[in-house]
Amino acid sequence: LMVWLRRCTHYLFVVVVAVNSTLLTINAGDYIFYTDWAWTSFTVFSISQTLMLAVGATYYLTFTGVPGTATYYGLIMTVYTWVAKGAWFALGYPYDFIVTPIWLPSAMLLDLAYWATKKNKHSLILFGGVLVGMSLPLFNMVNLITVADPLETVFKYPRPTLPPYMTPIEPQVGKFYSSPVALGAGAGAVLSVTFTALGCKLNTWTYRWMAA
Repeated sequence: LMVWLRRCTHYLFVVVVAVNSTLLTINAGDYIFYTDWAWTSFTVFSISQTLMLAVGATYYLTFTGVPGTATYYGLIMTVYTWVAKGAWFALGYPYDFIVTPIWLPSAMLLDLAYWATKKNKHSLILFGGVLVGMSLPLFNMVNLITVADPLETVFKYPRPTLPPYMTPIEPQVGKFYSSPVALGAGAGAVLSVTFTALGCKLNTWTYRWMAA
């Protein structure tokens, strides 16, 4: 009974982490709405997405010990987000204006780092963390540039009921960025190592809690 209780508790934690990761990043693709500060928002959201993916996927990956689990975790987040983004479609926005953050390639790199280093946790933290941090902004920028032009969309699909900050407006000049991908990847490469370490530690804490 205790064995099954512990296993069920573990799976419960995994589900809680996956759901909360998605909830916390559900609007992370909506930098398109902040058109005048889009690149700044993109950088901030890149770091938040990196945090939630790295912590959750690493926790799940080290829990199972099976390479491929991080990719599965990224898939869970993606599907949850697709469902939630259906709300934008229900509001009347076209599909090509709805941004769903891309987590899967970064999660695959996390799995690859774990597999290639023969399940070495320290290598997972260092290599996997850096790979996730550097890759996520890159994939999401590709995602962003394929989206319909926000100015054209806002005139074609006006949403007068939306609050002002959700209405795309004309871009301004003179913001502090130069390259949002470089800024996001640079910050992500450093911070993601800490995020990945936290995911490993979360797993350790869970084991200790259940062993008590």
